[in-house]
Amino acid sequence: MEQAMSEPKPREAIILRQLMQTSSTMTGWLKFLGIVNVIYGGLVALSLVGIIIAWLPIWLGILLLQASQRITNARFSNNEGELVGMMEKLRLYFIIQGVLIIVSLAVALIAIVSFGGLFFQMMQSGGLETF
Repeated sequence: MEQAMSEPKPREAIILRQLMQTSSTMTGWLKFLGIVNVIYGGLVALSLVGIIIAWLPIWLGILLLQASQRITNARFSNNEGELVGMMEKLRLYFIIQGVLIIVSLAVALIAIVSFGGLFFQMMQSGGLETF
């Protein structure tokens, strides 16, 4: 038989209280990083190439701002369920950030190999004097 989820056990209540306290101290940094990401995305959008990728930092900033708002909602409504929403926003933020890092590393590796090969071939054919 399943128990009704009315009152958390003492250990769970302590963990929830610690989670609430820790997340409450995160709100300032989440807001700051969220605003910085949105501003950065706006500045990136000013360039011709940047307009293609400007939505990524804006999206990441919005996710951080939403996570911060979930923490605030949890504090004022005393609803620990909002912390699950915060964790979902942060999970998505880290997934996107991880994919961006993997793609950036792959592009950097391709650029190093390409330019390395070009440089090696240029040196084999006589260096800069041939140009």
